[in-house]
Amino acid sequence: MTTQHKGPRILIVDDEPSIRELLTTSLRFAGFGVRAVANGAQTISAVLEEEPDLIILDVMLPDMNGFSVTKRLRSHGFTAPILFLTAKDDTEDKVMGLTVGGDDYVTKPFSLDEIIARIKAILRRTIQEDEEAVLETGPIVLDQDTHEVRVAGTQIELSPTEFKLLRYLMQNANRVLSKAQILDHVWEYDFNGDAGIVESYISYLRRKLDPLTDESLIQTKRGFGYMLKTDAK
Repeated sequence: MTTQHKGPRILIVDDEPSIRELLTTSLRFAGFGVRAVANGAQTISAVLEEEPDLIILDVMLPDMNGFSVTKRLRSHGFTAPILFLTAKDDTEDKVMGLTVGGDDYVTKPFSLDEIIARIKAILRRTIQEDEEAVLETGPIVLDQDTHEVRVAGTQIELSPTEFKLLRYLMQNANRVLSKAQILDHVWEYDFNGDAGIVESYISYLRRKLDPLTDESLIQTKRGFGYMLKTDAK
């Protein structure tokens, strides 16, 4: 039975029923569409039926290893990201996984928080690579290839973190974003700070944007978060 879902589609491949069930339940709760299979042959069939947006692929499968599955999928033009699960904390396996076309790996035993965070980070990278290179929001023009930013025709210099923050605000213009959402998307899973860092970087951005506009484009919605307006009035 297939569950209809609006979120990204994840295919889980693991021969251990307990891991399939755990990941399926957790990822559905996190907003993903999920299908789970137990071996390499079922993986290839599932991809042919409905291409997933990402595969979580166990390296040790009963019929063929995850690396062979990946090679076969890549040779047939499947380009979506693959996250390997491996019981071995072995550098050789990690290198092999990335060499055959994998995008990341997690070593068993793993935490569900880490799996979900890595999935989100991989999908964000994939989405950003597929986007138009130039974003335009009101007077702001941001070039993702050259990392140049212009405000009302004037180029400004941004640090890498300021650039990522501005890009995320532009991608969600006129939408209120919470500090937690901003932390998750700008600093990703490997950042262990608190929401105060968001306030600091919003302040840094305003100092660079506000002198070039009639009114601050980044609005504070007290108790909710921040919003980038498309135009100043």
